[in-house]
Amino acid sequence: MALRNIKLTIQYDGSKYHGWQKQPDKKTIESEVISAIENLTCCEPIKLNGSSRTDAGVSALGQVANFKIDTPVPTERMAKAITKYLPSEIVVTEAVDVPDDFDAISDTKTKMYRYSIFTGRTRPVMQINHCWHRPGSLDIESMHKAGQKLIGKKDFKSFATACDKRSSSVRTIVNCAVTKDGLWIYIDLEADGFLYNMVRNIVGTLVEIGRGRWTVDKIDEIVAAKKRTAAGPIAPAPGLCLMWIKY
Repeated sequence: MALRNIKLTIQYDGSKYHGWQKQPDKKTIESEVISAIENLTCCEPIKLNGSSRTDAGVSALGQVANFKIDTPVPTERMAKAITKYLPSEIVVTEAVDVPDDFDAISDTKTKMYRYSIFTGRTRPVMQINHCWHRPGSLDIESMHKAGQKLIGKKDFKSFATACDKRSSSVRTIVNCAVTKDGLWIYIDLEADGFLYNMVRNIVGTLVEIGRGRWTVDKIDEIVAAKKRTAAGPIAPAPGLCLMWIKY
């Protein structure tokens, strides 16, 4: 049996899901995609490797996953064919054949998340599932300067949730930019990997700086502390979106 290794690029609105990872008796993105592939191919249970285990309520424009399968369905038709079996808030945008040793998780070089904040007084009902509605002004310049201090290879334990038990909390942030477009604020974070809730904890910390509670230099103290209690509160999940993954 010749197994093909197929790489999928997936977009989804995660607002009504319990995150990416398959869980018993819970609605997840991974379980929906696996079900769609199995319905299309009538194959045995599929093992799907998703690069990012996005949290409940988090969305994606560039999630990547791979799986191995023996099926007559041509790869060039697979994205559209799988999508037919998916709910409307999930779509496979691309399916390509990759080498047998490709793994969507271990082969990831960097990934980029964007966090969106709406600062207007009125709740943005059409985007409310994809932003943090936080009325009031923030000091964007200070937030950006603080974010720049996070760039590099560092121990980000202060920004990991207490239940993150990974052996190393060292990661390399390639970019951390804070920009503004009218009433919208965007925080873009690119790194070689992220700890559990790391992006949302960084965002919450930058907002504390933006509202004047802390100075820009506070970020150095937080990183050095290596304690979750040193950083700011976690930002709400709906504002987070996985934009893309590089290999």
